[in-house]
Amino acid sequence: MFKKIAFLLLLIAPMSLFAQKFAHFKSMDIIPVMPEYSKAQTDIQKMQKQYEDEIKRASDEFNKKFAEYQQEQKTLPQNIQERRQRELQELQEKGMQFQQDAQQQLQKAYGDMMEPIYKKLEDAVKSVGSTGGYTYIFDLNRTDIPYINEAQSKDVTNDIKTKLGISLSAVPATPVAPAK
Repeated sequence: MFKKIAFLLLLIAPMSLFAQKFAHFKSMDIIPVMPEYSKAQTDIQKMQKQYEDEIKRASDEFNKKFAEYQQEQKTLPQNIQERRQRELQELQEKGMQFQQDAQQQLQKAYGDMMEPIYKKLEDAVKSVGSTGGYTYIFDLNRTDIPYINEAQSKDVTNDIKTKLGISLSAVPATPVAPAK
């Protein structure tokens, strides 16, 4: 009998030695309360306003020239009408190109501003994982894993917030949303 119990203990012991610890967190509960995120949002909104103002200025200029052209069109010689039509076409194309460039610049700026924030979060996750002896830590907001049994995994969102020096009761100033 003693040999059977000892044998069972020897069989079970290695399993417990190889038990894996899993954890998860929710990045959308952390990122919006990071001070760096608030600054990035403010900077992006400021840049977006500048682009919107410039687009409006260009649009107003086009509309003014178009209205002038429409009023004078019947009295202008054919060659002047054609020249003004080309000018209007060029203005319209430049305006559309500027809108596309502005969109790309906003997206690039957003990515550039968010990169160090994601890096800081990643470093905190690695630290919590190393300290806690976790095999895997999943971000429930960004994972492609179709199913995670949260009962078999520890929520380390608050541990990561603590590691980042964020108050556990901190409330985000603005929601996380990439630049349009």
